[in-house]
Amino acid sequence: MAGSRLDAALAKALPAFSRSRIKDLILLGTAAINGQTAAEPRTKVKLGDVLLLTAPPPEDPDPGPEDIPLDVLYEDDELIVINKPVGMVVHPAPGSPHGTLVNALLFHCAGGLPGINGVKRPGIVHRLDKDTSGVMVAAKTDRAMAHLAAQFADHGRTGPLHRAYLAFAWGHTQQGRGTVDAPLGRDQNNRLKQSIRKDGREAITHYAVEARYGAEGWDITKLRCELETGRTHQIRVHMAHIGHPLVSDPLYASGYATKSRRLPDALKAIVDGLGRQALHAAELGFEHPVTGEEMAFEAQLPPDLERLSGALEPYDKAFHKA
Repeated sequence: MAGSRLDAALAKALPAFSRSRIKDLILLGTAAINGQTAAEPRTKVKLGDVLLLTAPPPEDPDPGPEDIPLDVLYEDDELIVINKPVGMVVHPAPGSPHGTLVNALLFHCAGGLPGINGVKRPGIVHRLDKDTSGVMVAAKTDRAMAHLAAQFADHGRTGPLHRAYLAFAWGHTQQGRGTVDAPLGRDQNNRLKQSIRKDGREAITHYAVEARYGAEGWDITKLRCELETGRTHQIRVHMAHIGHPLVSDPLYASGYATKSRRLPDALKAIVDGLGRQALHAAELGFEHPVTGEEMAFEAQLPPDLERLSGALEPYDKAFHKA
């Protein structure tokens, strides 16, 4: 480490702390070289220097812990994997200050949450829409946060990160599998929506047909979607873009509301009662940030989509996957 910056040397010696966290601590005057306070991250260290970093105890977070039941799929000292229910917001925000996943994790992990960047909070490295159910992972430590964030930023292009969603969409796709490559950005006419924009961020979705259902006047397709990027509402916008919006999607399938009128009564009641897009994060795989083990998790369809799937079965069009 001789000749390197103080923040770089400490980051290498203390992998539990992120580089940005160490820099902040140095600027706060909590680092010393040979017993003398060193408040400049760029200070060069020399052979034989004794470095000391005194980290204050983590502060309490702004969101408070709330006793909300969680479906925990896996947990250790570094991370936690949960099956997020429908209707749960991931992070507190205006309009949703309570009842979020962060509130639930703060309660569940009480006493076992070293925290992120000096605050006792879970590290949210990816999100699901409020009304999208399924597998999520959250970091408990700085090193887990950094490692998982890097995997999600890479989107599995060079590493083991894997995400798969199950969706029910209106209509039948022309092909059994395909890719939607269309950049996304905020809709200029509705800030709650995303839209296809030439100046948007790259967005790529791969889809494959799992099953096709239908009768006279209506068709629904069950799809497996895998993400090569992770943009807000990506699957919802991309499927609507190719003419197959998700069943019951309130934002991107409003023009398909009358489709349910053509459904058999029992099926119509289920579709009308969903009240949310028919989308579920079914699979998540990643490399453990400490052990290096490749981990994989699955979450079964939640009750509302399980009912939808069961009601569709009698109308199976016997599609054979390639």
